[in-house]
Amino acid sequence: MNGSSWSLQVLQKLGKADETRDAAFEELVTNFNKQTAEGTKLQRDLKAYLSAVKLMHEASRRLQDCLADMYEPDWFGKEEMDSLAEEMIEKELDFNLEDTDTLWLDYHQNITDKSLLCVDTYLAQFPDIKARIAKRERKLVDFDSARHHFGSLQKGKKKDEAKIAKPAVLLEMAAPSWAQGLISAHQVAQTNLSYNQAEEELGRAQKIFEELNVELQDELPALWESRVGVYVGTFQSLAGHQEKFHKDLSKLSQNLNDIMSKMEEQRQLKNDAPAASKKGDGAKSEEANHSESAGSAPKKPGPPSRPPSRPTPSPDPKQQTGLLEDEALGPLTNTAPQLQSSVTNGSSGDLPPGFLYKVKAVHEYTATDNDELELNIGDMVLVLAFDNPDEQDDGWLLGLKESHWLQKKDISAKGVFPENFTQKV
Repeated sequence: MNGSSWSLQVLQKLGKADETRDAAFEELVTNFNKQTAEGTKLQRDLKAYLSAVKLMHEASRRLQDCLADMYEPDWFGKEEMDSLAEEMIEKELDFNLEDTDTLWLDYHQNITDKSLLCVDTYLAQFPDIKARIAKRERKLVDFDSARHHFGSLQKGKKKDEAKIAKPAVLLEMAAPSWAQGLISAHQVAQTNLSYNQAEEELGRAQKIFEELNVELQDELPALWESRVGVYVGTFQSLAGHQEKFHKDLSKLSQNLNDIMSKMEEQRQLKNDAPAASKKGDGAKSEEANHSESAGSAPKKPGPPSRPPSRPTPSPDPKQQTGLLEDEALGPLTNTAPQLQSSVTNGSSGDLPPGFLYKVKAVHEYTATDNDELELNIGDMVLVLAFDNPDEQDDGWLLGLKESHWLQKKDISAKGVFPENFTQKV
């Protein structure tokens, strides 16, 4: 920018010279500046997110190392913990892990390649456009300066022509008539030369400005509209990789959760084994099923065998006296379990009659008879007293699912089930 252009800018700011204003273009520049700020912030925050992914990867690795270091050899699932990579391959996952390093590294790389690179490419065009906007502003000032100069010469030329047309009294007195024509011609030539140079300068300044102006008038609206596609592509890619990463990571987490659950189940079964050994042959069977080594998963026990239904004997006259005595004592004998249950229940009306205690199903059991209770792992069962204690088979309990009782408040769905398929709570 030359001195005259700078002087013109000062005059324009002071309101003493004309300044070209283009409100439509100024709006485009405002949008461009806003777009630049938004894109730069997106780029900065995306880089911060990637840094956080790296930190989370390191924290996850340290946490896994901690678990591996403190996992004792006799705990359940030690081999599974040591060979988690092989387990993942057996489950047909689409990645190969020594631990979760590959999963985290792939996630970081995918976001870098598909999301951050998209934003970087988008912002790479902004510096050039910004420089051309600044150049347009400078060329506009040059154009205004040239136009101002040319306008001044136009006014001066008209004044000079008017002066030349009038007789010059002093010139006539000082020079002969033939010299007056030479002086007038020289003045006209000088005026015309300055005028032509100013006109040429104005043309050049106008051409350069208009070329830049037309280019930017086309590019800036297109650039403004492109931001939507960039934002959509960036966040769609990010969301897609997040979904895949967390889905794959959840599979690893589920395997770890299964190992932890089995280890806790094994611990509880081992703690319950001494108490279960006092319950007879059925309890011994349960103890055998639940006393496996800590390095293997507990196997599902088989239900205790149930004897065939007892036939009802025909009355014997010789035993009438004994039967009468049994009938007299029977009500007291048969009500003993219910009396014990009522003592256990206290005054609560939320438990079924005959309730003794509660158990949780640790294995599935499929009923094979109408009087048996179907069990799913996790079912809570309310154990009830038999109306006739002689009807209870070794290793079998009578109960009602807690969910059924809470919904129906009746004991019509009660049934017998193998005790060694449950755990007392």
